[in-house]
Amino acid sequence: MHVTPGVAAADVAEADVDHPSTPPGQMRKIAAASAFGTGIELYDFLIFGLAAGLVFPALFFPESDPLVGVLLSFMAFGAGFVSRPLGGIVFGHFGDRFSRKTMLVISLVATGVCTVAIGLLPTYGTVGLLAPVLLVTLRVLQGFFMGGEQSGAFIMVTEHAPRGRKAFFGAFVTAGSPIGSILGIGVFNIVAVTTGEAFTEWGWRIPFLISAVLVVIGIYIRLDVDESPVFRKMAAAAGAAPKLPLARVFSTALPLLLGGVLVNLGFNLFIFIVNSFSTSYGTQQLGMDRNDILLSGLWGSAGMLVAVFVAGALADRFGIVRVMLAGAAFQALWAFPYFWLFDTGAVPALYVAVIVAYIGLSFVFGPMAAYYVTLFRPEIRYSGVALSYNLGAVLGGGLSPTIATALLGRFDGSTAISLYVAIGGVLSALGLLVTARQVRRSAVATNTRVPAAA
Repeated sequence: MHVTPGVAAADVAEADVDHPSTPPGQMRKIAAASAFGTGIELYDFLIFGLAAGLVFPALFFPESDPLVGVLLSFMAFGAGFVSRPLGGIVFGHFGDRFSRKTMLVISLVATGVCTVAIGLLPTYGTVGLLAPVLLVTLRVLQGFFMGGEQSGAFIMVTEHAPRGRKAFFGAFVTAGSPIGSILGIGVFNIVAVTTGEAFTEWGWRIPFLISAVLVVIGIYIRLDVDESPVFRKMAAAAGAAPKLPLARVFSTALPLLLGGVLVNLGFNLFIFIVNSFSTSYGTQQLGMDRNDILLSGLWGSAGMLVAVFVAGALADRFGIVRVMLAGAAFQALWAFPYFWLFDTGAVPALYVAVIVAYIGLSFVFGPMAAYYVTLFRPEIRYSGVALSYNLGAVLGGGLSPTIATALLGRFDGSTAISLYVAIGGVLSALGLLVTARQVRRSAVATNTRVPAAA
């Protein structure tokens, strides 16, 4: 066996496992299935976030002060994030021990069922306090099942991907998020326009019910892809998978786990300010038109859909950490101009703020699949990726709309929110620096093209 200078034999063995020969047609199918599944996840999460800012306060928390109602609604939104790490632990355990593919199918079906059920819920005016209880319960279950989705898709694609192109093919998974944003914002906007005043009464339910159609399509696509070749090889080796993969993560890769948490924390913090909090902020605090805000997000998502592939290709060429650090620096720098532009109330400034935010954040998000997969060895990978990724999502996106709303009420302006977003960018950069050595070792072992200084 040829050993690259400076790379341990164990790393090379891992590299051999990580680079099976997947036929190009199958690789395209796997990439498409992962993008579509992740797109459904983001669609489900986004329509809840939009509804939380626009209609849920009046329908499920009607006896509250308007700002308090929004705060309670965003807390319900955040409840779905709280359960994600638990879901990540469960799906990670079975994904490492029994099947990557099966866990992805289960997470897709169960998430879709929860989303459709939300669209069928009675409101406060019908059943009183039971309505918000049911809303939060379904949101928690939805988050639990989503805990294994995107992290599992990261692993499925990158374990199939050819040498030197892991970040690019991983971008198909992250591209699912802007696809989901485009679907979610587009459907939400179309339904809002076509139903008019009835949108608050019953029209808001339609985007949730449409998820059933998307899930059926997603299942059809996912059932037609092969199991991860890395998992098949591990399954063939007796005793390759530990009985408690998560315990092995804590005993052998705790700094990498924590670094991964910080990276996604910072990214999720800002992206959910942009795609969830900004809707209620613009309409209720600045008096902006809802459709303008939704359409700016639609165009921003379109920009991200292209930019994640650019970022992935650059990460394969110049290094994962280097490209993602550029995205983290962008977040810290754009935090203040974002709200300066937003606060003008001018539609052109709104579009610049949102579109630039989506594109700039793509340089953290685009290479993220390849980044997380490099952190953990194959036998503990699903557990490690799912926990670190989902904890970051909880502490970032799960809390940021609520924290931003609280900061707005406390300081009566956007400056404190901008500072909060900038801190998120710093935390992402810190996580990248903590894990940079491991990312580089894994990249060298798998023949990813990384400059010596990366």
